[in-house]
Amino acid sequence: MKRITILGNNSGRNAGDMAILGNMLRDISELYDDIQFFVPTTNAKYIEQEYGHLNVKAVPMMPWNLSIRNFGWPMYKYMTDTDLILICDNILFDRKFYNPLFNNLSSIALFAPFAKKKNIPIFLYNVSVGPIDFPYGKKALQKVLDATVEVVTRDEATQEIFDNIGVSYPKLTVHADCAMNTEVPDKTVMDKIVSDEGLFTNPKGTVGFNVNAYIDNWSMDGTYSKEDFCTDIAGAADKVIDELDVDVLFIVTQIMDRPVTDETVAKMRHQDRVKVFGNDDLKYNFEVITGIISRLELHNGLRTHPLIFSAATHVPMIGLTSYPKSTGFLRTVGMDDWQVKFADLSADSLAAQIVKLWGVRKEVAKKMAPIAEKEKQKAKLTATFLKPYLR
Repeated sequence: MKRITILGNNSGRNAGDMAILGNMLRDISELYDDIQFFVPTTNAKYIEQEYGHLNVKAVPMMPWNLSIRNFGWPMYKYMTDTDLILICDNILFDRKFYNPLFNNLSSIALFAPFAKKKNIPIFLYNVSVGPIDFPYGKKALQKVLDATVEVVTRDEATQEIFDNIGVSYPKLTVHADCAMNTEVPDKTVMDKIVSDEGLFTNPKGTVGFNVNAYIDNWSMDGTYSKEDFCTDIAGAADKVIDELDVDVLFIVTQIMDRPVTDETVAKMRHQDRVKVFGNDDLKYNFEVITGIISRLELHNGLRTHPLIFSAATHVPMIGLTSYPKSTGFLRTVGMDDWQVKFADLSADSLAAQIVKLWGVRKEVAKKMAPIAEKEKQKAKLTATFLKPYLR
């Protein structure tokens, strides 16, 4: 039996991360027999409950397991006692580098040389990398790349980051995000959820919004506060309702985003025209959230995976871009003209872009659809690249 350790944001708190893990596990399991997956996580019960049928063993990373999140004995053991290490998602960046509660790169870079010494290959599986803004981040990334046998990215921006900061790297292929292949539940199931939650009652349509709790982390100059952000998003939502007579649905895909979502909604004038839906109580998984997004007229937001779920279901979207993976993804699916950069964000600028997209949403969706379908094929293809390392 071959053993694969999967490193990512696998706590169950983020629907996008769970979509990556779920689709990756399925794609690999369909191609290879007799695989045991090890998934380091802070929520072992959830991982085994959701993915245990795919021969997944959750690796707890709690203080009583001699671990401070990703830094400790479990990470070391499962990076040095396995047959293959897969790094996925966007966990290689250098913000809050010395904080293991937030940063993965520092711990992975520490243990990667030990894996290399034991001839355990590291494979970057449909990843994004960055931002890498500091010398210590570049040094740590190079340690990981020195132990890496192959890189498959989900965007073109990652290779540009590698080249711009001057790190060396092995063979690199551009594919797509695993979450692109998320399957929407049966229509009967979705219809019941929509009815139970009282969604999509406006015949003129619903526009999706998504916000992110990491406002202060990604606003590097510190001049744009969470208060400013919530006010601008709420103002944009109200303007969209005023101009298009639609309803608004805030999509939550990361549990920690619920407070900032509620704070934003509380600032809106049109309280009777807005609802919130998401995974914040773990009642609904990434497939259900994708099913809800598929029924929107268009979506806009800060987190990357709601944008990916939109593309996967051919729903046109606007990205509020503050970090490389969102910018890279929009470019990949031909939607790079449909973004509002974080530095330019205001209620007026966002509302104007939404109203503009509303007028051409069907044409934009039609143009994006074939690109999205090709991205799905590329995301699935990555599993075939593992064959040389699973002999």
